[in-house]
Amino acid sequence: MSAVIQARGISRSFGGITVLKDLDMTVHHGEFVAVTGRSGSGKSTLLGILGTLDRDFQGSLHVNGRDTAPMDAETLAALRRETMGFIFQDFHLLPNLSALENVLLPAVFSGRYMEPVEKEAESLLHRLGVRVDATPSRFLSRGERQRVAAARALAGRPMVLLADEPTASLDEASEEILFDLLDSMRREKGFALVAVVHTRSVMERADRVLDLREGVLHHEVIHA
Repeated sequence: MSAVIQARGISRSFGGITVLKDLDMTVHHGEFVAVTGRSGSGKSTLLGILGTLDRDFQGSLHVNGRDTAPMDAETLAALRRETMGFIFQDFHLLPNLSALENVLLPAVFSGRYMEPVEKEAESLLHRLGVRVDATPSRFLSRGERQRVAAARALAGRPMVLLADEPTASLDEASEEILFDLLDSMRREKGFALVAVVHTRSVMERADRVLDLREGVLHHEVIHA
């Protein structure tokens, strides 16, 4: 199985405090990697590096076989558009735009908006159980808002979906619904999923579970 992300010797410090220590991580096409760890252990920092949003680290990062080190900001932005989708725990939706408009925003800003993109966005929202004309400010629950954020991330057909505690503000039922949908779509479309998670039921879905402790990733055995 080929790798979509290869990180080698990753170290990251803030104000003299080392958060990540000489860390290696490979993500293969189509797999689900769950990342766990205590609050403040560096999970979000790790996802920021894997997603090329944080460049102040030591080590090497290859995305879809390409070395990110020599890339300028514009090239990195293009790489993210081509290969990555992001889901954040705070949704980052515009409250007065419809669900469909929120999903289409990245395509509009990047100049990639076309009618087939809109049709795919509508299809994603339908599968995720969200009305295309509903607005976050008035008609969408927190779980539905997170599903809109997931649809926005998936609309670009990413090779890898990076999810930073996407269910932190959701109840258990909403969490299960979201990961049912993400896991089903991952198997269908073949993208890799790297998600920071906390609950055992979600970990049990993953192909691998990596526990971040004292800046080092430890492989955890979840499946019996």
